[in-house]
Amino acid sequence: MSNYSGQYLTSHPLFLHTQSTMIISSSSLITIPITPPQTHPSLHLLSKCNNMQQFKPIHAQIIKNGLHKSQFVLTKILHFCAINTSGDLSYALSIFNTIEQPSDQIIWNTIIRGYTLHSSPFSAIEFYKFMLLSSVEPNSYTFPPLFKSCAKIDAINEGKQIHGHVLKLGYSCDVFIHSSLINFYAQIGELDDARLVFDKSPLRNAASFTALITGYLNRGQLEDARKLFDEMPVRDVVSWNSIISGHVKVKLFEEAIDLFNEMIRGGIKPDESTLVTVLSACAQSGDLATGEQIKTWIVDHKLLSNIRVVNALIDMYSKCNEVDKARSLFDGIINKNVISWNVMIGGYTHTHHYKESLELFRTMLQLNYVANEVTFLSVLPACAHMGALDIGKWIHAYIGRNFSESSNTALFTSLIDMYAKCGDIEAAKTVFESVTHKSLASWNAMISGLATHRQAHEAIGLFKNMVDKGFAPDDITFVGVLSACSHAGLVSLGQQYFHSMIQDYNIPPKLQHYGCLIDLLARAGLFEEAVDMIKNMEMNPDGAIWGSLLGACIFYKNVQLGEYFATKVFELEPENSGAHMLLSNLYAADGKWEDVARIRTKFKDDGSKRIPGCTSIEVDGIVHEFLASDKTHPMSDKIYAMLEETNRLLDEFGHVSDKSLVLYDMEDELKEGILCQHSERLAIAFGLISTKPGTTIRIMKNLRVCGNCHSATKLISKIFKREIIARDRNRFHHFKDGVCSCMDLW
Repeated sequence: MSNYSGQYLTSHPLFLHTQSTMIISSSSLITIPITPPQTHPSLHLLSKCNNMQQFKPIHAQIIKNGLHKSQFVLTKILHFCAINTSGDLSYALSIFNTIEQPSDQIIWNTIIRGYTLHSSPFSAIEFYKFMLLSSVEPNSYTFPPLFKSCAKIDAINEGKQIHGHVLKLGYSCDVFIHSSLINFYAQIGELDDARLVFDKSPLRNAASFTALITGYLNRGQLEDARKLFDEMPVRDVVSWNSIISGHVKVKLFEEAIDLFNEMIRGGIKPDESTLVTVLSACAQSGDLATGEQIKTWIVDHKLLSNIRVVNALIDMYSKCNEVDKARSLFDGIINKNVISWNVMIGGYTHTHHYKESLELFRTMLQLNYVANEVTFLSVLPACAHMGALDIGKWIHAYIGRNFSESSNTALFTSLIDMYAKCGDIEAAKTVFESVTHKSLASWNAMISGLATHRQAHEAIGLFKNMVDKGFAPDDITFVGVLSACSHAGLVSLGQQYFHSMIQDYNIPPKLQHYGCLIDLLARAGLFEEAVDMIKNMEMNPDGAIWGSLLGACIFYKNVQLGEYFATKVFELEPENSGAHMLLSNLYAADGKWEDVARIRTKFKDDGSKRIPGCTSIEVDGIVHEFLASDKTHPMSDKIYAMLEETNRLLDEFGHVSDKSLVLYDMEDELKEGILCQHSERLAIAFGLISTKPGTTIRIMKNLRVCGNCHSATKLISKIFKREIIARDRNRFHHFKDGVCSCMDLW
């Protein structure tokens, strides 16, 4: 009997709630203290658990000690598996399935909440149905995660049915249910229903206000959101975050910053989300002063260890052109995440520090960080600007292995742009054709790429194909089409497309469209028509438009018009070094050396600095940069030896330098030396000695290629039997067999 009694006591549920039990034997009575479940050491271990690997032996110990039969312990176990970020929802479900008759609402609510948190909203709703079929009545904690799940999948009907359950069970006065219900209706776009629930209920806490405000903001109704925000009796940090974020989303950055300052004056302490949002506003508006003030606040409150906040600071400094400060913060992060690398790489690209962007990307890979889509969207433009084709090809291979083009159209569009700008237009075409689900941006990138490579008829054919497939062109599309016409000298066709853009597609012309057409007219020598178009423009021309007219005057050696256009440039951009150089070239071509000297003297007296010509070439994944007469390269001796050999062969083939392009009145022999040492000539010489015979040489120059280098490069392509692809500031030149794709019109 004693043994039976002992077994009965240890198996009875009440045993788990006693402080001690007795083991009865024939010889003695022994009292052994029993630890209650709430204070059992296994639960202490569970509270310190960080992952499922640690959890499983603890769970085994709990089962061994019989604690798993306690509702209290069971809820703790399920909470860790279903709710904790380190848990495993499927494991929680396996535990749930071992419960013979789960009647405790906490258990059901935990699983429902787990489904919601683990992005399985449909399963959360289905589990709620199972709960009702199991005759378990929901309580007030059941409904908030359900409404959240319904909102995630736009389950309007299910959400309204659950709303009916709330009313039937008498939970409509629950504050948390009330705010989650408003949030549900607001998120699915049923703002009238959300407002009705809000207006009928006296339970208007901060969460209710914020839910409705967020709904208005999601629908773009900023005015309604602001009005409701102003009516709030008590504003918490969440409501401030919501309204500030809403202003940032619609690019009202100054207003967002003003709201932040008002929040601070009201004594509300900003949290991590506030700081990240307002720093984004500072970054996008270029408000460095406010950004610096926020940085001081962050330092004073010892938040520099918060990686989200520091990442936002790096982004702010980068976009405000304080890249050195951004890098200093970046270097100070001990445990960098991929976002830290992305914002710094993106910061370098944004501020045109392309070389630094590529170098940092290499470092990131060397340290075994895994690049993501955002990384490549920052690196690929750097490859494009630097002409780093080998790096771009490696990225393309990586993207092909790890990303689907159907869900990452932006990546493949960036690849098209990269290949086109690196001079490999055929590779750009291949990528474009491989994209099954093309976006308008994909079409635009390909049209623009073909235009810069002077494949105008292909660009126009692609435009027609795009329209036939049902895509509506935008203003960017027509910049590409008009640019194609400009590069190929297709005057009539360019005028037709300009008028079609306005009349057929109702796209008002922007400055870029006028610029393309004016450039087209000027290159054709139609200066009168170009000036008439400027007079009829709805906006004032910028320096680039007047500069294109000035550049065309050099080709036609029209000094009088060139002087007029130059004055227009200087009125708008007094320190435009490019315009000063163009005017100097125009005078030099006409032999007016006194005017050349006058322009140069004025240029220096005004404190203006000439942008040095720089040409880059990529060999074996490394980008090499050259300036005119540059001797800093480690292979300088070999480069100049090849330069001398090239010049000797050019002389044999009858090449004569156009010495009028040198801006000094000096001896012809000295002029010849200066012309031969332009940056593009050095880059080509390096390419000839560093690449295999017969392979293509690709160079990128930051300025317009000069006429002398253009004529020399044509002949070099024939002498060495190399295709040389050169990108200057305006377009691509494909030199092959002594001919250039631009047909000497650039």
